[in-house]
Amino acid sequence: MTAGTEPLVSVTDLSVAFPTGDGVVRAVDGLSFTLARGGALGIVGESGSGKSTAAYALLGLHRDTGAEVSGSVTVAGHDVLAAGDAELRALRGGVAAMVFQDPLSSLDPYQAIGDQIAEVYRTHRKDASRRAARERATEVLDRVGIPDAARRARSRPHEFSGGMRQRALIAMALACEPRLLVADEPTTALDVTVQAQILDLLRDLREETGTGLILVTHDLGVAAGTVDELLVMKDGRAVEHAPVRTVLDTPRETYTRDLLAAVPRLNVRRKVVAKRPVPSVEGAVEGSAEGAADTGVLLEAEGLTRTFGRGRKAVTAVEEVSLTVRAGETIGVVGESGSGKTTLGRMLVRLLEPTGGALRYRGRDIGGLKERELRAFRSELQMVFQDPVSSLNPRRSVGESIADPLRAAGRLGDAEIVARVRELLERVGLDPGAYHRYPHEFSGGQRQRVGIARALAPEPRLIVCDEPVSALDVTTQAQVVRLLGEIQRDLGVALVFIAHDLAVVRQVSDRLVVMKGGRIVEEGAADTLYERPGHPYTQGLLAAVPRLEKAEAAA
Repeated sequence: MTAGTEPLVSVTDLSVAFPTGDGVVRAVDGLSFTLARGGALGIVGESGSGKSTAAYALLGLHRDTGAEVSGSVTVAGHDVLAAGDAELRALRGGVAAMVFQDPLSSLDPYQAIGDQIAEVYRTHRKDASRRAARERATEVLDRVGIPDAARRARSRPHEFSGGMRQRALIAMALACEPRLLVADEPTTALDVTVQAQILDLLRDLREETGTGLILVTHDLGVAAGTVDELLVMKDGRAVEHAPVRTVLDTPRETYTRDLLAAVPRLNVRRKVVAKRPVPSVEGAVEGSAEGAADTGVLLEAEGLTRTFGRGRKAVTAVEEVSLTVRAGETIGVVGESGSGKTTLGRMLVRLLEPTGGALRYRGRDIGGLKERELRAFRSELQMVFQDPVSSLNPRRSVGESIADPLRAAGRLGDAEIVARVRELLERVGLDPGAYHRYPHEFSGGQRQRVGIARALAPEPRLIVCDEPVSALDVTTQAQVVRLLGEIQRDLGVALVFIAHDLAVVRQVSDRLVVMKGGRIVEEGAADTLYERPGHPYTQGLLAAVPRLEKAEAAA
């Protein structure tokens, strides 16, 4: 920063506290930093470190929430904490704009995308006509790479893919040419190729417009290639702040080194841990074929297909997929959004009924079985979902949610069920005394552990994990991945691990399945496919993964 040049952002001794029934929780505690005009700062740290809370304070988003905010926050010469309501409204969007993690919660589902952008533009450009606002909306949509922007401006959010919705949100933020863009986990829910496109877009915008960027993320690989400086937060405080390569190559603090150690590396092979003998797949369900026991085959999909809708509106999500899962192995399933990964996973545990092909579990065809006939298999085929919040009943204790499959089986009495649930809570690293606590009392990583405990309750042989760590910070992610590995080693459970983070998938997988357009385009031993991918699509996926180290990027 040139001597005498005022920084774009200046934060001094910022503290943000939230009153609770037990006192006050200090989410940000004495935070100070500056951002030069046109600069890019990454704020990283574990969940609960205060990074998003600090970012929200830059736009005064804690106003009227009951939060206690002190210190000083200046953005482009505006004193944010002292600003009146009118000045604050002018600041938001006109001077500084926010891009949130979930565009669906930030966009009106009933209003066309272009109209929403035009409305923001007219709010800050009082003299702009409706026509000028619509033209501006089309212009910024085109700028962020929305094809046929004039036509797509008339589309509603549900008609856009996840990546296009995020682009639309960035377009809305750019409408009034702000001097600062604050992006809070803008790529967390996106697959690697779309993530790479969004990060390229942010870099291009900085270069072309001189817009400053503050990027909040738990993915240090994303930060590595996007920002100039890194601010590492822990318990509401800054523990390290330096140029990005300094922090990544020579971290000063133990906490930063631990964060970096937890990041999965794309070029590191899986550590093979000796597994306990896998229980025989023979005979637990009446009618199982002896051949399944001989080969260790647990589940077979042959030509599996799923079509949604009918006639001209029919969409085939999975088409002619054949796959074999053996007892005790982990199969990683990767591919872009819309490739059919989740639909396949749900069919494998019969949460979705196939519309074509065969699905055999231990030699018996279960693809066409109705719900009553499936009950014999339900305990052995389980699923862990991406979002434990939506899969746990907020009005019931976590203990009762874990107990549900045990009560449905009807084999244990109440006392035995409670004892079993407490064992499961301890097995996944939670306090057995947490039986009567509710989901909102747990962190994201803890809720995911509850989801795993519930899947383990009926003693399954196969668990499909659908994006189980995508929303977690790197240390919590590493803990959950390690937990799944321990469960597999101790219990001999087969895992189908669906994820868009290819580095995480490598750490857990024996074999890899790559999907595109509802089909498998490549399949094989995980290390082979990561080191010598044969299909151009697989090569493109791997090339799009953000790299942490310079050496890894060159590899």
